[in-house]
Amino acid sequence: HFKPEIPEVLKRISGNSYAFVVFFFHLVGCFLLSTRAANSKRHWLGSDLTVLSHECPKVRMVFPVRVFLLSSSVNACVDVVLSGVKLLEALGLEPGDGKNHAVLNSRQDLKEAFAHFMEKGAAAERFFSNAESFHHIARIASEYPGAQLYVGGNAALIGQKLATNPDLKILLCGPVGPKLHELLDDNVVVPPESMQERDEFHLILEYQAGEEWGQVRAPNANRFIFSHDLSNGALNMLEVFVSSLDEFQPDLVVLSGLHMMEGQSKEMRQRRLMEAVASISDIPTDIPIHLELASMTDQDFMSNIMHQQVFPLVNSIGLNEQELLFLTQSASGPHASLASWSGVPDVGVVSDILFWILKEHGKTTERASDLTRIHFHTLAYHILVTVDGYWGNQVAAVAAGARAAGTQACATETIDTSKVFLKAPLEFVTSQIEAPSKISLNPDEPVVHWHREGISFHFTPVLVCKDPVRTVGLGDAISAEGLLYSEVYPQ
Repeated sequence: HFKPEIPEVLKRISGNSYAFVVFFFHLVGCFLLSTRAANSKRHWLGSDLTVLSHECPKVRMVFPVRVFLLSSSVNACVDVVLSGVKLLEALGLEPGDGKNHAVLNSRQDLKEAFAHFMEKGAAAERFFSNAESFHHIARIASEYPGAQLYVGGNAALIGQKLATNPDLKILLCGPVGPKLHELLDDNVVVPPESMQERDEFHLILEYQAGEEWGQVRAPNANRFIFSHDLSNGALNMLEVFVSSLDEFQPDLVVLSGLHMMEGQSKEMRQRRLMEAVASISDIPTDIPIHLELASMTDQDFMSNIMHQQVFPLVNSIGLNEQELLFLTQSASGPHASLASWSGVPDVGVVSDILFWILKEHGKTTERASDLTRIHFHTLAYHILVTVDGYWGNQVAAVAAGARAAGTQACATETIDTSKVFLKAPLEFVTSQIEAPSKISLNPDEPVVHWHREGISFHFTPVLVCKDPVRTVGLGDAISAEGLLYSEVYPQ
């Protein structure tokens, strides 16, 4: 059992909060205690089952043998990460009032959208329509002192995260240029057909908690993303994905990047989405499919994805608080009248929306849908929601995702207690619609479970990094870890 010395900063935290920190070390530290092969009637995401020592009898983990990662809009790119305020200053833009824009058509739109989301501390992603202006901004950003280049795109980021495990084999289909290919882990295989002469660049404008720009002050650290990405938005690698399935024989398919299609015309978007749906339908039903959502602005497009086309074909979804709220607003779901979150999202409200998604759009005996799992993540806490009878090992999966959030944000191998704090509510209700249960978190059992009409909820607080080194890609890392520790029951 690992119990660190109490640093000075934690002596000022309540005893209850410190107990969460210590037990969280114990919980996630148990995952790697011992490894052996074992037979199981249940289908794991691979053939090797890791069973933990007697100290952690209820927590198991599994590694898939082969993972096939694709993006339905082939969301692979190079991220240029830098300070948003410094870039806007370098562009000669003065602080002003924030305003949301579905599409960025000018530098003025960029300035207003950045200020709008910085003031909320919310992540967002937008398409920049003017190619010439975007490439000029991208050149200034990439040459700015301190700007860093990373693997970008949800599919590539999830693949890069999983590739750190030597037991996994990753195939990434996407528009991979020379710089992205150089940045990818050696364990990520790129088909020759996916290689292209030019990289797609996404600009990641980060800001820190308390950072100010004019009258705007960020309540927490986050980022604003924008691009002029035509390859990903047009699903140019869709046919490469289809042709690769038979040869690679994946154990898991990960879809991402549907949000990139918003830069296309409505007709183009609908045509390519239908072609993607046809391709997804051809994936053997014994291969689990995970869909990673991202920031979107077109409610009709989101409604189509949910009601008619993509949701019924996937087994699992990953999303954050902004995407969850937009989803219920697009489909007139519970709490759709809520304009935005105020502070930490209310657990009861989040729980109601997650329950509605699986109850109304998930798998039942009467409904032809494969959706049985949702991994929700926000800064302060995560919730893993599953339809009973389809998934196992949820305690380990949701805790592993929370651990990934803390370590990646702080850029540490393990969670450093001097660099994290608790932001999650220590008491909450499980619903704001039905008769709720009131839950008080127990430091000895930080993963809380409750049940609602055949659907299980697993909640865990997150040890939030005080001064995050990097915010982009956290959601992808969380989803990757959650999938890695998940167990799928054969049907």
